[in-house]
Amino acid sequence: MPLIYFDETQLTDFNSSSEIEFLETNKTGAYCSSSLVLCNTRKYHGLLVARQPQIDDHSYVLLSSVNEAITVGGKEFQLGTQQYPNTLHPQGFSFLHSYFGDAVPTWIYKVGSLSLKKEMLLVANEDRVLIRYSHIAGEDSVEFKLDPFSVCRKIHTVGKFNDEVGLTAVEIEQGIEYKMYTQYDSLFLQFSKKTNFSAAPNWFYNVEYLRELERGYEFREDVFSPGYFCTTLKKGESIVFSAGTKKTSAKKLTVLFADELSAIKTVKNFGDCLEKAADQFIVNTKKGTEICAGYHWFGRWGRDTFISLPGLTLTRGKADVCKSILDTMLKDLKGGLLTNIGAGDEARYNSADASLWFFWALQKYSAHTSTSKKVWKDYGAKMKDILVNYRKGTLYNINMQENGLLYGGQEDVALTWMDAMVDNRPVTPRAGLAVDLNALWYNAICFALESASIAGDKAFVEEWKDIPPRLKTAFKNLFWSVDNSYLADCIDGNHFDWSIRPNQVFAISLPYPLIEGEMAASVLEIVKEKLLTPRGLRTLSQNDRMYSGFYRGNQRERDMMYHQGVVWPWLLGHFAEAYLKVHGNEAKYFIQEIYDSFASAIYEYGVGSIAEIYDGDAPHKAVGTISQAWSVAELLRIREMIEAN
Repeated sequence: MPLIYFDETQLTDFNSSSEIEFLETNKTGAYCSSSLVLCNTRKYHGLLVARQPQIDDHSYVLLSSVNEAITVGGKEFQLGTQQYPNTLHPQGFSFLHSYFGDAVPTWIYKVGSLSLKKEMLLVANEDRVLIRYSHIAGEDSVEFKLDPFSVCRKIHTVGKFNDEVGLTAVEIEQGIEYKMYTQYDSLFLQFSKKTNFSAAPNWFYNVEYLRELERGYEFREDVFSPGYFCTTLKKGESIVFSAGTKKTSAKKLTVLFADELSAIKTVKNFGDCLEKAADQFIVNTKKGTEICAGYHWFGRWGRDTFISLPGLTLTRGKADVCKSILDTMLKDLKGGLLTNIGAGDEARYNSADASLWFFWALQKYSAHTSTSKKVWKDYGAKMKDILVNYRKGTLYNINMQENGLLYGGQEDVALTWMDAMVDNRPVTPRAGLAVDLNALWYNAICFALESASIAGDKAFVEEWKDIPPRLKTAFKNLFWSVDNSYLADCIDGNHFDWSIRPNQVFAISLPYPLIEGEMAASVLEIVKEKLLTPRGLRTLSQNDRMYSGFYRGNQRERDMMYHQGVVWPWLLGHFAEAYLKVHGNEAKYFIQEIYDSFASAIYEYGVGSIAEIYDGDAPHKAVGTISQAWSVAELLRIREMIEAN
């Protein structure tokens, strides 16, 4: 039995199977994704979603879907599935017999005695999706028809009927070229054998995306088809369909598919799934090597990049990729700040912790490569730039206090990872002395001092050596509560926020911890009791009056819940690191149980990957993005911790 497998009973239950999604990506930043039954349920779904650098280098849905039809016994059966108001048409999911995804997404359709296999992959280094159809059982020969549907719009929007669409398709080698709008790349649709194309430009109105309806967004779209292709398929024969932004050799499509498939590793266990998912986030762009924070709607996020970087690269022996990403991100360093989102002219710097997480990622890289002296040579100037700007003060009132603690924030900006905003105000106000910022700040200074000392930079050591002990003393005096036996989440003047949140774990987990011994053990016990779930740490204790156990509703409603109890898997990496640090090898089996419990998660939401977030209340349903970089990365780090202990 394949590792990733769904049977007929599961697939033909549309309400259930349409909530499970598959995702394939490549190195150009393109992706292919839909529900397991190939009914698009999100505006983000599409068989070819690719960047359009001539427009703005963002991701655009080019080929939305295809509808196949086969004629058996003189009767046509449509294999596609599309949601319209109050109806599903066609209902091709009813012919699904099985799905398996150990190498590439593969479906088996059964119509009477006929069995048709459909395999889908993205070419690794170009914007091209390939679909191979194989007639594996049944009648000697069947008529095969394929209708392609396009939208050509940015992933965050929906398209509507208009008079600007290009209606003319130009015949090319075993296929057609057509351009829906002038500013977009052309789509080249080709087959590995000769087909007959019938031009029949047509709009299909009010296709519905059920997940967008649930999330409170516009959910109806009009899609366009330039016509349809027809050919015959003999028993035992395969045909390859290609949709790309450049013309290819149709005669070589069969070989191209086989070559691309042979380069894809078959997953055999949960760890393999994590490693395959890890590769999906690493993208080569014109700006350099980047990490996509999550699919489908995240892009390049600074904080997410540095948090996920060690897990995605170093745990898998990819130190060169790690360095390349670090170098790419540093191109946008400005005033001591690394970007929150975007790059270049689109860069936004509203993050106090992205620059500090950079130190942690570099620290992991330095330890992995044993190159402390070279790290200071290569990155020392950037490290100094960040530390000096934070010390003297930079944007958003980020500055070091006299006691060494780091202050950051203002009332209308959310600078930490708990960054949801509603009505231009942070949902979780954390302006002031945030526990995680100060843990990261302390660790950054200590790591810089360590690196400078090894490299012989005596001037830097002399300038900064007195700050860590002063900071550590002030931190314990202010943040620790003898009565509560845990750390304050944030302090601003005389206001102390004693909400039980996971941010205090970073004061223990980082290589240079701010608390140790009994203090650390007490914090971890409270976090374990109040926040730990089988899918990660809650962002707020269930006992808190602000707690929200489910993540539902429109964007405003969801933003209000985002960090008020919702479970985040990525936090487990630092919880595990802290727990092993405090309890030693005796904690190994407990951490192993946490890791093993995620093996079932790869079947629940995004096939083969780990979601962004989960409900705080049982059964902890997966929500948010179907595949999140730091969720996958931190589970890979946990695996590494287990193997090392």
